Amino acid sequence: MSKADRPDHPQAADRFNEEQATYAVKGSETPDLEAGVAAIRNVLKTLPARPGVYRMQDARGDVLYVGKAKGLRSRVTNYTQVARLPKRLQRMVAQTRSLTIVTTRTEAEALLLEAQLIKRFRPPYNVLLRDDKSFPFILLREDHAFARVQKHRGARRVKKGHYYGPFASAGSVTRTLNALQKLFLLRSCSDSFFANRSRPCLLYQIKRCSAPCVGRIDEAEYAELVEDAKAFLAGKSTGVQARLGKSMAEAADAQDFELAAVYRDRLRALTYIQGSQTVHAEGLGDVDIFALAGKGGAMSIQAFFIRGGQNWGHRAFFPAHTNDVPEDEVLASFLVQFYEDMPPPRRILVDRELPERALMEEALCERSGHKVSIDQPKRGARAKLIEQARRNAEEALDRRMAESSSQAKVLRELADTFELADVPKRIEVYDNSHIMGTNATGAMIVAGPEGFRKNSYRKFNIKSGITPGDDFGMMREVLDRRFARLEKEDPDRASGEWPDLLLIDGGKGQLSAVCEILENAGVHDVPIVAVSKGPDRNAGRETFHMPGGRELTLPPNSALLFYLQRLRDEAHRFAIGTHRAKRAKSLTTSTLDEVPGIGPNRKRALLMHFGTARAVKGAALDDLERAPGISKAMARQLYDYFHPRG
Repeated sequence: MSKADRPDHPQAADRFNEEQATYAVKGSETPDLEAGVAAIRNVLKTLPARPGVYRMQDARGDVLYVGKAKGLRSRVTNYTQVARLPKRLQRMVAQTRSLTIVTTRTEAEALLLEAQLIKRFRPPYNVLLRDDKSFPFILLREDHAFARVQKHRGARRVKKGHYYGPFASAGSVTRTLNALQKLFLLRSCSDSFFANRSRPCLLYQIKRCSAPCVGRIDEAEYAELVEDAKAFLAGKSTGVQARLGKSMAEAADAQDFELAAVYRDRLRALTYIQGSQTVHAEGLGDVDIFALAGKGGAMSIQAFFIRGGQNWGHRAFFPAHTNDVPEDEVLASFLVQFYEDMPPPRRILVDRELPERALMEEALCERSGHKVSIDQPKRGARAKLIEQARRNAEEALDRRMAESSSQAKVLRELADTFELADVPKRIEVYDNSHIMGTNATGAMIVAGPEGFRKNSYRKFNIKSGITPGDDFGMMREVLDRRFARLEKEDPDRASGEWPDLLLIDGGKGQLSAVCEILENAGVHDVPIVAVSKGPDRNAGRETFHMPGGRELTLPPNSALLFYLQRLRDEAHRFAIGTHRAKRAKSLTTSTLDEVPGIGPNRKRALLMHFGTARAVKGAALDDLERAPGISKAMARQLYDYFHPRG
């Protein structure tokens, strides 16, 4: 199948026949098994006996479940036979009031589309891949005469070059990048930094770059280093090691002992990397390894990522909505969702037989464009790796359950201490950051029973004209925008996005300002707590302020105090990071960026001619007209922009 035939293609709607079969029940949204079965039977009249995907929806139109079928009519008919359904699916049918049907050409297409829709709608009755953050890759960019190596997140194939990954974490990428710098002396700087060097930077001094920016290495020699780096990342480190050893011997024979020492250090770095692999994966090539552990209704999936026979890290996942779902179905659903936007390797190893394994292989093959096999090794080195992954999954689940137990206890204590109606499921913490009012940003972090929800974090660029240093004004703008959006998108508070507690970094003044903001917004039932630092700003002596003037402090060794400090510190970290990124961006901007019609080329020409943006701003009209690449009309536009007529 070509790429254009995939169900996730932008023009998928032109290929898939989406039939709206909606029967909304007016009135109460109370679960009703008979009403749910009746809605499904009404839809059955229109269903074809073709492959496709169905979405079950409640009376509000929210998606309850996404499923795929080889034959839609026979699959959906099963939901009308209520006595044969498990309790979980009976509850789903009782809430169902409509269905949406999408037909596909093959069952493999249906499987791919199902994963895409699950990730989009996150239905409550589907197994969900909870941790769906993008994975980091290494990008070896080749759009420059001297290739650059860098960390990359987000869409691939956007920039020209070779992508290597996925890596389990940013730490795994950083370690590999450090190895590449030590071994192959590749540059990691930006093109603009590279173009403006007149002498080598510090990386050259510490032997982590070959300084191509100032001609310490020519293009041909640098290209050889790039090829060695590609071989290393492809798992061909033995050949790299042999070439380094040969070069070291030749340098020693020529009595160039300084060069021989450079090759010796690179050999040592390569040997260290080969010996530091916690997972022995030599000879495996490209493979992903998955093992599942379950206990008490909770499940953990451990993943090892092997590329070119090298361990590129491991990560534990904790899928949601797994109650009453067989473990093999959980793992199968997880894998399809995981590879929905991740390139699969040619081989995937799992610790159990999966339902519809052949169908999954076919679907992943269509998505990736190469053959993909899913195997369950029984003996040998691969079986040992599976056993190691299973042990890691069990240990991760034990840690998770222990943390969840202590977290639940802390949240219960939090509810009791601050007299909340119930244990909070969503805590929002706000903080601001600025320097003398410049580059002001607001930040919101979110926490709940499962810990920090980093995909719910939000940044706020302070837009209105606020007096420099007016923290109250900044908080007012942040909360106005936050709750205005909540009122618009979820006035009935059904999505779970409304906070159960607001935690504010500040004292009585901040608390009063926030209470006033929420009062004006018509929000009267969201608890608010402000945290002020103790005497001499000592951690451990914080005072907690609540509406009505109530204040309290917690014992220095209190688990609740440590938890609240973590929340405040995380908000502070996120706000500072957001502010620094904004400030760094502002340092590279120019007043010329704001002039209509001035693009990068004209901006560069003006700066080369006048030297600075300030000189352009103060230039006379005649001087502007003489600048290269600037027409008389553009010169007049520039002059009028900087010298508006009163």
